[in-house]
Amino acid sequence: MASRSFSKVPKICDFRSLLVGQLTRTTKLIEHGSAPLPFVESTSLKTTSCWRQYHDGRPRGPLWRGKKLIGKEALFVILGLKRFKDDEDKLQKFMKSHVLRLLKMDMIAVLTELERQEQVSLALKMFKVMQKQDWYKPDTFLYKDLIIALARSKKMDEVLQLWESMRKENLFPDSQTYTEVIRGFLNYGSPADAMNIYEDMKNSPDPPDELPFRILLKGLLPHPLLRNKVKQDFEEIFPDSNIYDPPQEIFGAR
Repeated sequence: MASRSFSKVPKICDFRSLLVGQLTRTTKLIEHGSAPLPFVESTSLKTTSCWRQYHDGRPRGPLWRGKKLIGKEALFVILGLKRFKDDEDKLQKFMKSHVLRLLKMDMIAVLTELERQEQVSLALKMFKVMQKQDWYKPDTFLYKDLIIALARSKKMDEVLQLWESMRKENLFPDSQTYTEVIRGFLNYGSPADAMNIYEDMKNSPDPPDELPFRILLKGLLPHPLLRNKVKQDFEEIFPDSNIYDPPQEIFGAR
């Protein structure tokens, strides 16, 4: 045993001498301005550089999975609803077998995506299913997005039904919702319904904004009596704001 341990000492000493000699030569080269000897890159650095060279830039692991806002089941339901939307019997069977199995967040994701794709009829059906769930609670924002989507698609009959449902749940929309619904009824050719929404806006606990007033004042130009009523209210609520009145010979006497 003693001979074996003694035989290893010269090897260790030789290694140390080689290392000291290498450092000494490198120092001399640097002092004389010569280029230093190239260092040997480790395999770990080479592997990292290769990985960076071919990395596609996407986050890895849970962060990338978290970017997927819509799950597989929700996507499957959206495709199925769009596939059977023209066949009421198949649509009802699909909703019973697949839609009712979705979790709360998946149902909300399906509703939001249908609104984004302007599938407003399917979105309305989805919302009615959600209203029957145990976890459902009246939410102004769920109503808001759906009502605005319906109004922009000129589905004003459905807007009225949803509006009445929202008021039964003692919910008041915000100024944007009032604006879009008033604009929708004016474009639909129903100023009387636009005035009903306007009266509802005046009874809202939140103070009104100027925009729905201005939309209504512009849309009521062919109806001077209704426009004068709205104009008087506007001047009382916003005394520092101005209203543009078109020439009488163009739009008729007010």
